[in-house]
Amino acid sequence: MNWTRYIKDYQSYLKIERGLSKNTIENYAFDIERLCLFLSQNEIEISPVKITEETIQQFIYSVSKEVNPRSQSRIISGLKSFFNYLIFEDYRNDNPLELIESPKTGRKLPDTLSVADIDALIDAINLSSNEGERNRAILETLYGCGLRVSELVALKISDLFFEEGFIKITGKGNKERFVPIGTLTQKYISIYANSVRVHLGIKKGFEDTLFLNRRGSQLTRAMIFTIIKDLASKIKLNKNISPHTLRHSFATHLLENGADLRSIQLMLGHESITTTEIYVHLDRTFLTQVIHAFHPRK
Repeated sequence: MNWTRYIKDYQSYLKIERGLSKNTIENYAFDIERLCLFLSQNEIEISPVKITEETIQQFIYSVSKEVNPRSQSRIISGLKSFFNYLIFEDYRNDNPLELIESPKTGRKLPDTLSVADIDALIDAINLSSNEGERNRAILETLYGCGLRVSELVALKISDLFFEEGFIKITGKGNKERFVPIGTLTQKYISIYANSVRVHLGIKKGFEDTLFLNRRGSQLTRAMIFTIIKDLASKIKLNKNISPHTLRHSFATHLLENGADLRSIQLMLGHESITTTEIYVHLDRTFLTQVIHAFHPRK
């Protein structure tokens, strides 16, 4: 009944053959270990090769009392992957979760800010400090270009092509894309770079990194979160926001002003347009206006 050996082999498979990150692998293993704990607590002695759909159903029913539908769905998905691996390795010839459906979780719509909210955040920045000029440039870049926070902290001076009106972004999977950058965002980046950054003692290895901390090193993602949370608190913004909120707002405002989804997809660097389509659900009033404005049988 040695689950440990199967789990370790599965983790090696995820790391070597699937190339997954350490955190992702640990999450997959955690779901299987949760099943093992259930079996132990209920004195069910059965190996992963012999476990049945009925036993899995009992486990899922037990889990459903403890976690929300989204977490339950993730557990089911993780276990399906594990048993598919066992089939792949010829340990068993069926997946006991094949007929088990994930609960409907609905689609969580991202938080967005109004243009007035974003203006208020930026206006709350203390520009009398060097960090203020940097933070204004950071918020303008996140919102003006729709970047992920990881893309922002990795942005280099050599990625800026202001004359052409673009910046080069290295996104997920090291895929590069060129994103348009407006003159206002260019202006605030230039002010920061020419009046603040040039006076920092830049550490070796960060000479080309655009946004730096006071010690001349690359900013962390956590620092960007802190900057935005502090500004939201300062203006008493009653919304749970993060750097990603500015990215969502970028896409939403483009859509509201008539941009097409394909263009937004390219700018955001989404692999699939179905990911971008989540923004369609944010403003049904806008979609109604589109129908009335452009459909021949309005």
